[in-house]
Amino acid sequence: MVTIRNAREDEADVLAEVGFRAWEKAMTSIGEMTDMRDSAWQAFRNFTSSSWLTITALEQHGAVAGWAAREKFDELISDFWIDPQYQGQGLGAALLKEVEVEIVHQGFEVARVETHARNVEAVGFFEKHGYAVNWLTVAYAPKIDRDVQSVGLLKRLVEEERDTYGPNF
Repeated sequence: MVTIRNAREDEADVLAEVGFRAWEKAMTSIGEMTDMRDSAWQAFRNFTSSSWLTITALEQHGAVAGWAAREKFDELISDFWIDPQYQGQGLGAALLKEVEVEIVHQGFEVARVETHARNVEAVGFFEKHGYAVNWLTVAYAPKIDRDVQSVGLLKRLVEEERDTYGPNF
């Protein structure tokens, strides 16, 4: 049984572990993980401990299987992680749908997400769910001493009203 709910403060470590495992899988395929493992773990731990109120958790049979965050409660999905053992089961789609409902409920018409441009699996997932690439950039990342390509994806969640002349048919 799948449950989507607000995260709890007492599960920060579990959320960090899920996020870290998903990050590790993504970064292994990109090939830029070695120098960043320790700092990435600390970043996950710090984020889930300090920002758990911004996290929407997904449970499968009572175990945390993934989570998403909107750090500023705006249209940007700042984090989206599904534990590798639960990937490919439709859980990411369910979590994304719930987060999109929250975004619309809070008055935003679009959802945005950013990821590493070479994270083909993530880009493909979001494109499959209606997101389109909106921008591509390259920026220097001092932690790994190299340029990193990032991609921003966008999805319109609320249809624009069309201006029409005469009666609406």
